[in-house]
Formats: sequence, C-alpha cells, structure tokens
Amino acid sequence: MTEVLFYHLQRQPLEAVLPGLLEKTLERNWRAVVQAGSAERVAALDAHLWTFSDESFLPHGTDAEPEGQPVVLTAGEGNPNGATVRFFVDGAVPAEAEAYQRVVIIFDGNDPAALESARAAWRTMVAAGHAATYWQQNGEGRWEKRAG
Repeated sequence: MTEVLFYHLQRQPLEAVLPGLLEKTLERNWRAVVQAGSAERVAALDAHLWTFSDESFLPHGTDAEPEGQPVVLTAGEGNPNGATVRFFVDGAVPAEAEAYQRVVIIFDGNDPAALESARAAWRTMVAAGHAATYWQQNGEGRWEKRAG
C-alpha cells in the first residue's frame, strides 16, 4: 500500500512549497521524481530550484542523466532515478501509485479544474486501497491534516 498525500495550495504558490517538501524528502534519504504537466513547467521549476534560497542547495536534475540525481524533474512517466517518492504538480496526476512508497499530489486550490482533478485522484487512490491524507494550510501557513 502506498501513502498518498494531497497538498491543497491556497496561501502559497507551488514555488514556495515544493522546495521545502523536497528538502524533507532528501533528509529522509529518499529519492524523488517531480512530474509536472509540461516540459516548459519542468524548465521553470528547474530554474527556480537552483535559486530559491541563498542558504540552501537542493541537488536535482532533469531527464538528462537522471540516474545519479536524488531529485529528477520530468514531464514524462517512468522512474528515471529509482525514486521511492513521486510528486505530481501543475496538473499532472498519477495513473497508478504502487511503484512508490509515497505519492504527493500538490494542487492549486484556486483553480477549479485542479480541484476536480485532485478529487478524482483522491477517489481513485482510496478505491485502490492506498492510505490517502489531505493537507491544507492554516492561517499561519502551517500544514494541517484535514482528512485521512
């Protein structure tokens, strides 16, 4: 059974949330794949992750030579770096989750299409028997578990 986490963005954009979640993933010595909705979005996230903080370094790469990268950004399927965690962002949704210990779906709560897509993914993951949890930010910006 895969643990599936849904992160509902309302107060911060993906660019503010993703680096911290990836840092926590790497602290646990896990590898990650981040699947975005398009190659253009992958390029934008790649550029952002190199510059998001002067105090932090987040080792990552794209589809070019992914085997040695602890975090790989992609618009495609597959597991190019043998990751145990897969992030789905920018409208990308999982077809299945069994190949990972953890799947993280981050969606924009201000986008009706993203909300509906996340709801459909929730139903699919729960029906498949995965342990799904839903996280939403409170007024102070902290993540609170709201379901699961």
